[in-house]
Amino acid sequence: MTETYTPPRVWTWDKDSGGPFASINRPIAGATHDKALPVGQHPLQLYSLATPNGQKVTILLEELLAAGVNDAEYDAWLIRIGDGDQFGSDFVAINPNSKIPALLDHSVSPPQRIFESGSILLYLAEKFGKFLPTDPAARTEALNWLFWQMGAGPLLGGGFGHFFAYAPEKYEYPINRYTMEVKRQLDVLDRRLAEHEYIAGANYSIADIAIWPWYGGLVLGRAYDAAEFLDVASYKNVLRWAQQIDARPAVQRGRMVNKVNGPLEEQLHERHDAGDFATKTQDNVEGAA
Repeated sequence: MTETYTPPRVWTWDKDSGGPFASINRPIAGATHDKALPVGQHPLQLYSLATPNGQKVTILLEELLAAGVNDAEYDAWLIRIGDGDQFGSDFVAINPNSKIPALLDHSVSPPQRIFESGSILLYLAEKFGKFLPTDPAARTEALNWLFWQMGAGPLLGGGFGHFFAYAPEKYEYPINRYTMEVKRQLDVLDRRLAEHEYIAGANYSIADIAIWPWYGGLVLGRAYDAAEFLDVASYKNVLRWAQQIDARPAVQRGRMVNKVNGPLEEQLHERHDAGDFATKTQDNVEGAA
């Protein structure tokens, strides 16, 4: 690092933070504009984007549907965070933190808002009685790992991902600092998965669904163009687990929902019923014409 920053006695917001996500960063909360959110035909209304946190929820919803839980049918509406949709009045009413994903459950009165991806996973697993063990010890182990991801993920995304891939300038200290932490986290997972098929034990659960979009995506080479840099191939147990989950049809569908980047055939901007997956390619091609 060639320059030393001397913080002022009192910080003031006088310029953008820089980088591709500067437009979504601000030091105040609350809505910036009035905007109504659409409401579809199903009780579960999801407002999201296919970031790793967004994928957690759509993967779980698709897994629930694949398991025969018809009441998990949902409408998924696209929130373009680069355009500031998350600062609209209706969205802020669901999530005052202005982050995706946000869910509104109209099957109860008044409708229940749920925000934070881990909270949404827990809510849906408990509501439908799937992907969360009922045995107290097994349930606690699954929740241990769910909350592990909620605490560890920001160090991967906001720490390593930001300084390695998105920061306006690259500096050795923060990259080394967060690389060390991410590799430690991968080692934690690798040691766990050396002894268990899934994160929480013998059964696939919301712990896997929470962790896979972040760490599975990382070792599969889908995040930050960092697979070689992090030597992800050396975490053989994580890679085995990531590939195993990646092959699940519900996971493949869940990754597509609210996705706006990558190949068109992998994007489903909105999802309103299962038939949308069959028509997604034609719709996206026509939309791009």
